[in-house]
Amino acid sequence: MSLLPRLVRPFRSARTWIALGVLAPVGMLAASGIMLLDLRQDAWDKAEQTSRNLLQVLERDVARNVEMYDLSIQAAVDNLRTPGLAELTPELRQLILFDRAATARDMGVMIVIDEHGGIVADIDAVPPRKGHYSDREYFQVHKGRAGLGLHIGRPIVSRLTGERMLPFSRRINKPDGTFGGVVLGSVKLSYFTRLFSQIALGRDGAINLYLRDGTRVMRQPFVEADIGANIAGAPTFQGFLRQNSGSFVHTSVRDGIERHYTFTRVGDLPLILNIALSTDEIEAEWRVKALVIGGIVLVLCGVTIALSLLFGRELHRREAMQSELERLSLTDTLTRLPNRRAFEHAGARAWESARHNSKSLSLLIVDADHFKRFNDRYGHQVGDEVLQGLARCLSASVHRPNDLVCRVGGEEFAILLPNTDEAGALRIAEKVHTEVSTLAIGSAGITAGVITVSIGLAAGAPNGTALSALADLYRLADAALYEAKTSGRNQTRCAGQQCVPAIPPRLKLVCTS
Repeated sequence: MSLLPRLVRPFRSARTWIALGVLAPVGMLAASGIMLLDLRQDAWDKAEQTSRNLLQVLERDVARNVEMYDLSIQAAVDNLRTPGLAELTPELRQLILFDRAATARDMGVMIVIDEHGGIVADIDAVPPRKGHYSDREYFQVHKGRAGLGLHIGRPIVSRLTGERMLPFSRRINKPDGTFGGVVLGSVKLSYFTRLFSQIALGRDGAINLYLRDGTRVMRQPFVEADIGANIAGAPTFQGFLRQNSGSFVHTSVRDGIERHYTFTRVGDLPLILNIALSTDEIEAEWRVKALVIGGIVLVLCGVTIALSLLFGRELHRREAMQSELERLSLTDTLTRLPNRRAFEHAGARAWESARHNSKSLSLLIVDADHFKRFNDRYGHQVGDEVLQGLARCLSASVHRPNDLVCRVGGEEFAILLPNTDEAGALRIAEKVHTEVSTLAIGSAGITAGVITVSIGLAAGAPNGTALSALADLYRLADAALYEAKTSGRNQTRCAGQQCVPAIPPRLKLVCTS
């Protein structure tokens, strides 16, 4: 761990701010996304509920009208068994056979057909109109199958009126149970057209009525070619057959448009009614909201990120300046070594570490000999070169990361050596003398000169000694330095004893012309 105080780390706060400035918009986007998904689900729920409500209304209307018309058909079948009916006049026979419900606006023809296919009674005409119907599908079905009940056939064009109708029929049995003919009633397809056209489902929405065999009875919007078409093999129709009611999304085989289908069976009848809504139209309103909300959120997020980046860059610049200022406050500008303030911070930490770990701490105070003479004789420029050269020599004398070389004032330097006893510190002092002996300073017009240093050394462990603070160690080293100075300079003195290392050869000041 470095002994120098930790500088403010540039970019940490800036990066934190930028990270928050990015994460906040991401959170906004996530929240907006969840909100938009909820709005989309609301649109689908609304479409589902609307379709079910409309389907329920339509189903009840169709079922009720078919039931009423079927009651009229059943009444006609039952009234044919009235005793003496054949002896009555045609007008009276018509009144007995048919009730008023069969004359409603959307009801088509209602006739009684005998076993040969001819009309024997007609609700709209006395005597009955002429016609032959043994070839009709509903006639053949009842002729070949007794007990069928109400039969709903495929849409047909009436031979009496020329209108498209949906036929309803019941079998007439003779007293011996054999086939005696058919009572036919029909509903005009215009009834379904008018009923379905009252509901607006959008451009691609549709209402369909099918027989269970897949025959389309009616479609809204109305297209002539759709009536009577059979889609029994289509995936959509197979979905209608799986259950009595439900909903699903599928692509129509008719026009390739994806729709949401809501369907139900009409009462107990072989009819299937469905409402189909285009999925694009279901989501159309939601898409507009999503574009507006999403655009606003994206703009706000972009602005937030941009401002965060700008603020982060400014914060980064300020922190870099603060870090540089703090670094400069701990650095000697001439020698680029840590200054006295840095030495005091580092020394306090080293002292506490040595006290905690019960390790030795050594201090060398190095002072340039006769430095004032160099300044006075050769000028401050040469003096500055001397100090810079000494800084390089002292730095080259130590190699451990925690060893610290500082300029503590003027021509005085300090070397702080954690985990180092007196013998180890003395070896560093000898290396300092050796490095200084290689120092060469050149300057134009300078006569010969010599650069040497005196060193005061103090070593000790904070625990178990009389030392109570770093100031005590510094005081001892300074006293040893004074002894080295008064004893002739260019030597090292240890606090409390004589420890003068061998003096390296003196180096003359090299002059250049």
